[in-house]
Amino acid sequence: MQMVKKSASSWIGYAGLGLGIILIVYLFSKVDLQRSVELISSIGVSSVFILLPYLALHLIETVAWIRLFPGTITVIPFLTLLKIQFIAETVSMTFPAGVAVGESLRPILCRRFLDIPVPAGVASVAVRKLMLGVAQGLYTIIGVIAGFSVMQAASVPMLGFEGLPFIMLGAGSAVFLLFLFFLLLLLNGKAAQKLHGLLMLVPFQRVKTWLLAKESGFLDTDKELKSFRAPFAGRLFLLIFIYLFAWFMLAIESYIILKLLGLEITFAQVLAIDTSLTMLRALFFFIPSGLGVQEIGYLAFFQAIGMNDVQAYGGAFVLLRRFKEVLWYAFGYGIMFFSGVHLRDADRVSNGEL
Repeated sequence: MQMVKKSASSWIGYAGLGLGIILIVYLFSKVDLQRSVELISSIGVSSVFILLPYLALHLIETVAWIRLFPGTITVIPFLTLLKIQFIAETVSMTFPAGVAVGESLRPILCRRFLDIPVPAGVASVAVRKLMLGVAQGLYTIIGVIAGFSVMQAASVPMLGFEGLPFIMLGAGSAVFLLFLFFLLLLLNGKAAQKLHGLLMLVPFQRVKTWLLAKESGFLDTDKELKSFRAPFAGRLFLLIFIYLFAWFMLAIESYIILKLLGLEITFAQVLAIDTSLTMLRALFFFIPSGLGVQEIGYLAFFQAIGMNDVQAYGGAFVLLRRFKEVLWYAFGYGIMFFSGVHLRDADRVSNGEL
């Protein structure tokens, strides 16, 4: 059963990577690479500002995550948790179908570096993920409101019909309500136990044997989740707001790049584009870092809103974004190796060995 699961997940992950590479090759056939490189070269040392929003995003996320551990965990060093944040995000964004691997790696690293029990780490990661979903829904709704006219103008050129802002408003509202529902359900104190009961219905003896051996871990996770009730409820909206602020770093990054390239574009326009493509990227979660999907999406939006010389400026924009990611992911892998975390650890997590 485990081999079948491993084979299926690997197939999906590498298929996503292959699709992303095909999309990137197609993209590069459509842009003016020579002119794009010239535009990038003209920025000079100001390009360092492009790196700052990504750093701010992780600092903000760590500030929020440190407040999501159960009350039984009192002292958590910020820099150590920031290191775990960088490692997990690097794995999530670069492994084939890496989001599940990166999220599963977080409680393992919390145990290794902070001596936090796995159930407490699992509880914090589960609440964190649901809060990010709630904040993404709000981020999308705000993007629609701020950039309604931009989405409406881009709707016909991109989709062939009007209604893109209403589609995005519906998607954002659905994500917000769905993740909020699961967040409240998780905090009722019996979510892990109920999940264990549902999994026990799986008609495979090996799976049931494993679940029985891990039953105490599910119960321990429920105990940790109970500490999120009364005292945590008052901080709920504040933490969602912090995560919402983290989402805004994505639009700020895009805005900085476009302004450095000398383009006249408003932040509302950038916000509308970025919220739409963030949602699109979530749909293609199996493609590492949304490779190719985001780039083609940006070029389509730039074309739809009438940007001049899209092949050159759009190419420069996507190249700068990806080069920024290469630098930060290289930094993340550097932290991994200097911390004694290796790719085989992530691979063991994906195979259910840790």
